[in-house]
Amino acid sequence: MITEQEEDRLKKELVGLFGHINKMRRELAALQVPTSSGEVFASMADTLDDIVDNTEAASNTILESMEQIEEALGDIRAKNDPELNAVCDRINERSNAVFEACSFQDLTGQRITRVVGSLKFIEERVGTMVRMWGKEELAKVVDEVTRETQAAQQADEDKALLHGPQSESTAISQADVDKMFSQDDIDKLFG
Repeated sequence: MITEQEEDRLKKELVGLFGHINKMRRELAALQVPTSSGEVFASMADTLDDIVDNTEAASNTILESMEQIEEALGDIRAKNDPELNAVCDRINERSNAVFEACSFQDLTGQRITRVVGSLKFIEERVGTMVRMWGKEELAKVVDEVTRETQAAQQADEDKALLHGPQSESTAISQADVDKMFSQDDIDKLFG
């Protein structure tokens, strides 16, 4: 049995995770054009699946184009001109480099597919936990977390203003301060 304190912490962690997932969704949505129904995307996993599909399509286009270039090189080689054959050899070397570079798509697709599986798992579990506790209960936690976050940000802002004792090499000298204000500016401050 978990304690009330542990349950509160769990709720805060869930709200934080849920918020982070939604932030990632918004960031991914900014990269996409809405569909005719107005929906931007169903989930991060769907978005990553689309990335894999788009990358595969682009790689296929590149590979097909490179194959056509190889065919054109064959036509040029048929002329049996030594100078042209030397140029064809150089083009062929670069073409092979492109073929090798396109192999990234398969590896990228495999890796993203693994990430998609993990994201689907996390989204499902977070969704289940949100439904389990209910939106009203978690809304209270969101308010509390928001207040804590704002207080922490204010403390960080206040801390940034305090420099404390500084070494002579980093401290602002009186001469530097004097350069920032003329005597007229100082007199205006004190009326």
